Amino acid sequence: MQPIYDIESFRPSQGVGAFIGRARRTIVEAIDRKLAPLDISHAQWIVVMLLGDGAASTAAELCKILIYDPGAMTRLLDRLEKKGVLRRMRANGDRRTVRLELTAGGKRLYPKILEALVEVFNRLLYGFSKSDVQQLEHLLKRMVANA
Repeated sequence: MQPIYDIESFRPSQGVGAFIGRARRTIVEAIDRKLAPLDISHAQWIVVMLLGDGAASTAAELCKILIYDPGAMTRLLDRLEKKGVLRRMRANGDRRTVRLELTAGGKRLYPKILEALVEVFNRLLYGFSKSDVQQLEHLLKRMVANA
Protein backbone atom coordinates (compact mmCIF):
# COMPACT_ATOMS: atom_id res chain seq x y z
CA MET A 1 0.00 0.00 0.00
CA GLN A 2 1.27 3.47 -0.89
CA PRO A 3 2.04 5.85 1.98
CA ILE A 4 -0.34 8.77 2.27
CA TYR A 5 2.29 11.34 3.22
CA ASP A 6 5.94 11.80 2.28
CA ILE A 7 8.66 13.80 4.01
CA GLU A 8 9.04 16.31 1.17
CA SER A 9 5.42 17.41 0.95
CA PHE A 10 4.03 16.76 4.43
CA ARG A 11 2.85 19.89 6.22
CA PRO A 12 1.83 18.97 9.76
CA SER A 13 -0.51 21.95 10.09
CA GLN A 14 -2.48 20.68 7.09
CA GLY A 15 -2.45 16.98 7.96
CA VAL A 16 -5.12 14.72 9.38
CA GLY A 17 -3.77 15.01 12.92
CA ALA A 18 -4.01 18.80 12.89
CA PHE A 19 -7.59 18.75 11.61
CA ILE A 20 -8.63 16.11 14.15
CA GLY A 21 -7.04 18.22 16.89
CA ARG A 22 -8.84 21.37 15.73
CA ALA A 23 -12.14 19.51 15.41
CA ARG A 24 -11.74 18.10 18.93
CA ARG A 25 -10.97 21.53 20.37
CA THR A 26 -13.99 23.02 18.56
CA ILE A 27 -16.26 20.27 19.88
CA VAL A 28 -15.02 20.56 23.48
CA GLU A 29 -15.30 24.36 23.49
CA ALA A 30 -18.83 24.26 22.04
CA ILE A 31 -19.99 21.66 24.58
CA ASP A 32 -18.34 23.53 27.46
CA ARG A 33 -20.16 26.75 26.45
CA LYS A 34 -23.45 24.86 26.26
CA LEU A 35 -22.91 23.23 29.67
CA ALA A 36 -21.60 26.33 31.45
CA PRO A 37 -24.99 27.06 33.08
CA LEU A 38 -24.85 23.59 34.68
CA ASP A 39 -21.48 24.42 36.32
CA ILE A 40 -19.80 21.30 34.98
CA SER A 41 -16.37 21.19 33.36
CA HIS A 42 -15.20 19.21 30.34
CA ALA A 43 -13.51 16.54 32.45
CA GLN A 44 -16.54 16.32 34.73
CA TRP A 45 -19.19 15.88 32.04
CA ILE A 46 -17.15 13.17 30.35
CA VAL A 47 -16.99 11.23 33.64
CA VAL A 48 -20.75 11.62 34.11
CA MET A 49 -21.37 10.30 30.59
CA LEU A 50 -19.01 7.33 31.02
CA LEU A 51 -20.61 6.36 34.32
CA GLY A 52 -24.12 6.92 32.99
CA ASP A 53 -23.43 4.85 29.87
CA GLY A 54 -21.93 2.02 31.93
CA ALA A 55 -18.60 2.37 30.09
CA ALA A 56 -16.75 2.63 33.42
CA SER A 57 -17.49 2.00 37.08
CA THR A 58 -14.15 2.57 38.83
CA ALA A 59 -11.54 5.32 38.92
CA ALA A 60 -9.01 2.94 37.33
CA GLU A 61 -11.34 2.31 34.38
CA LEU A 62 -11.90 6.05 33.94
CA CYS A 63 -8.13 6.68 34.02
CA LYS A 64 -7.56 4.05 31.35
CA ILE A 65 -10.30 5.35 29.04
CA LEU A 66 -9.41 9.02 29.48
CA ILE A 67 -5.62 8.55 29.76
CA TYR A 68 -5.75 10.40 33.07
CA ASP A 69 -3.34 10.49 36.00
CA PRO A 70 -4.78 8.62 39.03
CA GLY A 71 -4.09 11.56 41.37
CA ALA A 72 -5.85 14.00 39.05
CA MET A 73 -8.76 11.55 38.70
CA THR A 74 -9.10 11.34 42.49
CA ARG A 75 -9.34 15.13 42.71
CA LEU A 76 -11.88 15.22 39.87
CA LEU A 77 -14.00 12.55 41.56
CA ASP A 78 -13.74 14.43 44.86
CA ARG A 79 -15.20 17.53 43.17
CA LEU A 80 -18.03 15.53 41.57
CA GLU A 81 -18.77 13.84 44.89
CA LYS A 82 -18.83 17.22 46.64
CA LYS A 83 -21.28 18.50 43.99
CA GLY A 84 -23.51 15.50 44.72
CA VAL A 85 -23.11 14.03 41.24
CA LEU A 86 -21.55 10.68 42.16
CA ARG A 87 -20.77 8.51 45.14
CA ARG A 88 -18.06 6.01 45.91
CA MET A 89 -19.07 2.60 47.22
CA ARG A 90 -16.97 -0.34 48.37
CA ALA A 91 -17.49 -3.37 46.16
CA ASN A 92 -19.03 -6.42 47.75
CA GLY A 93 -16.46 -9.14 48.19
CA ASP A 94 -13.43 -6.90 47.56
CA ARG A 95 -13.01 -3.97 49.94
CA ARG A 96 -10.07 -2.69 47.88
CA THR A 97 -12.31 -1.94 44.91
CA VAL A 98 -14.31 1.26 45.04
CA ARG A 99 -17.22 1.43 42.63
CA LEU A 100 -18.53 4.74 41.34
CA GLU A 101 -22.16 5.43 40.66
CA LEU A 102 -24.21 8.46 39.78
CA THR A 103 -26.38 9.87 42.56
CA ALA A 104 -29.97 10.94 41.91
CA GLY A 105 -28.54 14.38 41.06
CA GLY A 106 -26.05 12.81 38.65
CA LYS A 107 -28.83 10.80 37.03
CA ARG A 108 -30.81 14.03 36.51
CA LEU A 109 -27.70 15.71 35.07
CA TYR A 110 -26.98 12.90 32.59
CA PRO A 111 -29.91 13.60 30.18
CA LYS A 112 -29.14 17.33 30.28
CA ILE A 113 -25.57 16.62 29.17
CA LEU A 114 -26.81 14.18 26.53
CA GLU A 115 -29.24 16.80 25.20
CA ALA A 116 -26.40 19.35 25.01
CA LEU A 117 -24.15 16.89 23.16
CA VAL A 118 -26.86 16.12 20.61
CA GLU A 119 -27.54 19.82 20.07
CA VAL A 120 -23.86 20.72 19.66
CA PHE A 121 -23.10 17.83 17.31
CA ASN A 122 -26.18 18.54 15.19
CA ARG A 123 -25.05 22.18 14.90
CA LEU A 124 -21.45 21.29 14.06
CA LEU A 125 -22.57 18.67 11.54
CA TYR A 126 -25.03 21.00 9.82
CA GLY A 127 -25.01 20.33 6.08
CA PHE A 128 -23.64 16.81 6.50
CA SER A 129 -25.83 13.91 5.45
CA LYS A 130 -26.29 10.88 7.70
CA SER A 131 -24.20 9.00 5.16
CA ASP A 132 -21.40 11.61 5.48
CA VAL A 133 -21.38 11.22 9.25
CA GLN A 134 -21.43 7.42 9.06
CA GLN A 135 -18.51 7.53 6.62
CA LEU A 136 -16.57 9.90 8.89
CA GLU A 137 -17.21 7.65 11.89
CA HIS A 138 -16.14 4.60 9.86
CA LEU A 139 -12.93 6.28 8.69
CA LEU A 140 -12.02 7.41 12.22
CA LYS A 141 -12.67 3.88 13.55
CA ARG A 142 -10.34 2.50 10.86
CA MET A 143 -7.67 5.02 11.84
CA VAL A 144 -7.95 4.01 15.51
CA ALA A 145 -7.86 0.31 14.57
CA ASN A 146 -4.59 0.90 12.68
CA ALA A 147 -2.95 2.12 15.88
